[in-house]
Amino acid sequence: MTLKRIFGTEEFYRNWGLLLLRVGIGGSMIFFHGYAKLTGGPEVWEKVGAAMGIFGIYTMPVLWGALAAMAEFFGSLLLIFGILFRPAALGLACTMVVAVFHHLNLPPGHPAAGWAGASHALELGCVYIALFLTGPGRYRISRW
Repeated sequence: MTLKRIFGTEEFYRNWGLLLLRVGIGGSMIFFHGYAKLTGGPEVWEKVGAAMGIFGIYTMPVLWGALAAMAEFFGSLLLIFGILFRPAALGLACTMVVAVFHHLNLPPGHPAAGWAGASHALELGCVYIALFLTGPGRYRISRW
């Protein structure tokens, strides 16, 4: 019996790694960010959606905030299950781009301002772009 047979192939590890990454990042986004935004209602959505003002978009902040909340919650669910994977990863990456610019445009005295404040969103944005490029891997729910 060879080591390859005992431990599996590189593809085996890649697919399990992608599953672990999808479940870990997706679950984290749901529980620490998406759920609170989704259940926060219009008041929270308006506050989150106001970040679009950075790009000169001042209309419909409630809609933009609701879309961000849905991306973080439902997009993460899709990511976990590997359903509509690339559109979900792209939506999450776009949400992180807005978050990065939001942190970079906060006043200098704000505790979440600058690159230190933007680092988490920047890291997650890189993860979502990488997932978009690699795909969900083998272990996913079949297409509908």
